[in-house]
Amino acid sequence: MIYKDMIFRRRFYLSLVIFHFLLLISACTRLPNVQNEGTAVLQGLWSQDSVANAPQLLNYTQHKFKFSCDSFYVDLTTHSKVNYYEEICFNKGIWKEYAKGTYIVTGDTLFLIGTFTKANYKQKVSGCYRSGRYLSNFKIKSAGVTNLVLEGLNDQKECILTLKGKIRCVPKEL
Repeated sequence: MIYKDMIFRRRFYLSLVIFHFLLLISACTRLPNVQNEGTAVLQGLWSQDSVANAPQLLNYTQHKFKFSCDSFYVDLTTHSKVNYYEEICFNKGIWKEYAKGTYIVTGDTLFLIGTFTKANYKQKVSGCYRSGRYLSNFKIKSAGVTNLVLEGLNDQKECILTLKGKIRCVPKEL
């Protein structure tokens, strides 16, 4: 009786292991080596032409986005009345930063995940201003044919963008 019970338990555990192995294999799918198409309404060149109450603010940043398939490129132009950097970097209160990466839209939220770059979008490892990871999240308040209104989830500042050029996504090999 004990011998039959041991055999039953071994078979049971072996079948459990095989079942979990098969479940694990069937759950994994290989992703294609092609970039995703991204979100259709975002595809294009977008520019923030002005910032509300800019003269009253100590600092503000204007955005220019390029969304192409699942990738983004952003030019950040900061205007500041307060010097946060050494004089050579402060540049009389106006400076530019650049970043690139990929984005994801989940519900009404735009997640930008990338790195700060040089003006040519090549990796930036040192220099004035920020370097390293660029992480930004926006609530998509409205998305029309020619207007896009984003609200920064970190600072609740509204970013009103105007479409400057439409881009058609042609996915590229990775």
